[in-house]
Amino acid sequence: VLYGLSDGGAHCGTICDGSFPTTTVALWSRGNKAGLSAPLERLVHGYSQKNAAHVGWHDRGVLAPGYLADLNVIALDELSLAPPEIVQDLPAGGTRLLQQPRGYRWTVKSGVPTFERGEWTGRTPGRLLRGARALG
Repeated sequence: VLYGLSDGGAHCGTICDGSFPTTTVALWSRGNKAGLSAPLERLVHGYSQKNAAHVGWHDRGVLAPGYLADLNVIALDELSLAPPEIVQDLPAGGTRLLQQPRGYRWTVKSGVPTFERGEWTGRTPGRLLRGARALG
C-alpha cells in the first residue's frame, strides 16, 4: 500500500487533498480515540522512500550521502491544520480549498530552505523530473 490521496484537482473546490499528509502524520502518530496509532517512522517512510522507490526515484527518501536532501523539520506537538478556506486564484477566477498547516519549522530542498515557519523563502531549487532517477 502506498500513502497518498489525489483526484488530480478535479474537485479542488470541494475537498483539500493537499492536507492529507499533514492529517495522516498528525492523527496517526498520536493515535485516535480508540487508541490506534502508527509509528512516526513508518508514516515518514511511507511518504518518502517507499513512494519514491515505487515511481523509480531511487535518489531520494533517505538522509545519507549521495541522496537528495529533501526534508521537513516538524514540531510534532504543534502539527495541525487551519480550517479550510476558499480562495479564487485559479485561471478564470476558479476557486479551490486550502488548509494552512501549522507545525512545520522548515522545508528544505537539496539543502536550501524553501519554507520557514510556513512562509515561502522565495527560493526554488527544484526542477521538473521525468522518469526514473538513479542514485549518484
